[in-house]
Amino acid sequence: MFQKEFEELGLTKGESKVYSYLLKAGISTTGPIVKNSKVAYSKVYEILERLIRKGLISFIIKEKTKHYKALQPSRLNEYLEKEKKQIQNKEKLLTELLPKLQELKKDAKSSAEIYTGLNGIKTAYENLIEDKKDKTIKYFYSYKPETYKRVNDFYFQIFPKLKKLKIALNGITNEEFKKQFRKERNFYPRIKFVKFPIPSNIDIFSDKILITVWEEIPMAILITSKEIADSFREYFDDVWKTAKH
Repeated sequence: MFQKEFEELGLTKGESKVYSYLLKAGISTTGPIVKNSKVAYSKVYEILERLIRKGLISFIIKEKTKHYKALQPSRLNEYLEKEKKQIQNKEKLLTELLPKLQELKKDAKSSAEIYTGLNGIKTAYENLIEDKKDKTIKYFYSYKPETYKRVNDFYFQIFPKLKKLKIALNGITNEEFKKQFRKERNFYPRIKFVKFPIPSNIDIFSDKILITVWEEIPMAILITSKEIADSFREYFDDVWKTAKH
């Protein structure tokens, strides 16, 4: 029921099947969802979690069991508005980035590489720190509750390696992160807060800059350019002076 239309609106095939079934069923546990939507049991929780993040379904707990239900179809409007905003943010990031990328043509030693998916991001980060001349990663972290777990899980794997390599971390993030930071103060290295929005997640190390967008399928751009890295580093240092602990 309407699966093709839902896919055209941006849902994956699995999301469309599960969402269609829940609209028809009203409320259901995972067993009937798997049986009727014909999605793999190993994938159903991941699909349900994505639909929750997209604001299309919710759940209640009865006798320790989760029962999922589709929210009002009008929520699709909110979902599309969110997708539009994400596209606008990407366009803004690209607009800001393009002049810097154009500078790469003037420097034979410069390059830009795009990575996608968690494994891709991991590779990008390993390439970021392969030059051991620098001793501190300076980073901007744009905290968002909906992507926090993904980002946190990723850096939980990265931090031990940085510690082993004796690479320090100085971070600047938005004030919305303060509450979460207090819970995990021992996990996060030196960090300061600012009141203005941070446009993206940016890591600066040696002559490289890693720009990461933590969406459902994360994407990163790794730029190698001493001129651009020094420019970002200078901006970071200026903000660091006025940011608050």
